[in-house]
Amino acid sequence: MQNERRAAIRSEAKRIEKYFIDSGALLIEADSLLSAETLLDLYGEDIRSRAYVTNDPVMGERMMRPDFTVPIVERHMSEGAEPARYTYNGPVWRMQDAGSKRETEFIQVGFEVFDRSNPAKSDAEVFSIFNDILPNNLQTSTGDVGLLLTAVIGLKTTDLRKAALMRHLWRPKRFQSLMELFSKINNENNKKNSYSKHSDKGLQKAIKDAGKFIGLRSENEIYSRISALRHDAKTSPISIEEASVVNKILNLKATASEALLVFEEFEKIIPNMAKAISGFEARLEALNKRNVNVDKLPFEGSYGLTSMEYYDGFVFSFSDGDTIIASGGRYDALTAVLGAGREIPAVGGVIRPDAFIRGGEKC
Repeated sequence: MQNERRAAIRSEAKRIEKYFIDSGALLIEADSLLSAETLLDLYGEDIRSRAYVTNDPVMGERMMRPDFTVPIVERHMSEGAEPARYTYNGPVWRMQDAGSKRETEFIQVGFEVFDRSNPAKSDAEVFSIFNDILPNNLQTSTGDVGLLLTAVIGLKTTDLRKAALMRHLWRPKRFQSLMELFSKINNENNKKNSYSKHSDKGLQKAIKDAGKFIGLRSENEIYSRISALRHDAKTSPISIEEASVVNKILNLKATASEALLVFEEFEKIIPNMAKAISGFEARLEALNKRNVNVDKLPFEGSYGLTSMEYYDGFVFSFSDGDTIIASGGRYDALTAVLGAGREIPAVGGVIRPDAFIRGGEKC
């Protein structure tokens, strides 16, 4: 029975692979053991809880491939021509929590587009190909991380606060807590904190009189951090109008065409969103040309913020209600990080054929 199911998964994976090749993609291979240093730089230490780690006496610490995006981007940035379309078909490995019934090894088949000529058209190309190849009874979700990114960057507040918000963008609860902290009410409370009561000399004396240092932070680091907090306490709060825009983006659930009208109103309050909104509109036009009904296409302002950390624009997924069967999005910034000074707009996605094969039969 297990062999039959695996054979069905491999057969479905080959069907998807062929579809992508017929859509103009070049089939490429990717390494199974990846540099742990690269993945740790991208995702932080949290990746250790999700990836299988090993040590090689020559190559050093390695991780078994948790997904294909990083090795595909590295391959393209080192040797790929422009524009380029790739497909791949192979296993990935992800460590699961104790007691979880999720697979630790499964196959992904993907399609990636590296093309700087028309990002909106590339977004529509990838989404429509996935939409065409997958069963039509799946639930579709879409979002655009770039709209929230540009809203935060466009806030009339300090760079320090913007950096803090950007750092926690993929942790919605923490992000919303910071927005509240930087609001008027909490800002007033901030001014009452004890570190605001001391002069610079008094603060330095209080640190020295505190006793033996415990932990890794030096006296200068502690002073710098408190000084930053004191400066922040004197900062004017984010306006009610701007905070409202960010909050409405996070809570927005509408069709894609309805969302565009809402975002056009937001642009009047945060003008920095203009370029992202223009890109959003261009994507809807490109989707329409590919026979995707944007008047019925679901859109969520916060979609992708909990599970798609390297995406910085359009995001999408297809699910059966319980399991994500396919997902993808735009990751322009990742190409700059892995490109050693070079970058190129990029978008792609993956399908898990095992997620809609049960007992050798397609769902």
